[in-house]
Amino acid sequence: MTDPIEILRAQLNGETGKLRWQELERHFARGVVIRVARSLDLVTVAACITQDNKAGVERWMNEGLIGHATSDQARDWQQRQVSFWAVVTPWVLVQEIVPALNT
Repeated sequence: MTDPIEILRAQLNGETGKLRWQELERHFARGVVIRVARSLDLVTVAACITQDNKAGVERWMNEGLIGHATSDQARDWQQRQVSFWAVVTPWVLVQEIVPALNT
């Protein structure tokens, strides 16, 4: 693998992990938690931010697909004890893990 973009994606994928809200609270307090809609690929968003792809990031922000976590979201996450997929870019990008429904 010699493509720089694929190398970056592989590195970011390797740094992605599950975190609980309690582990993210201190990052939220620092103002560095960015929520990412489940419809987006977390690693792709992280790669765009890392590469300073302003056009892509601004498009997602304007569409409401990514953005700084709000106080209301933080209260909701704390109340529900949410778990996330997360990656640091230096921002802490998070996607809520929604438990599968038992059918």
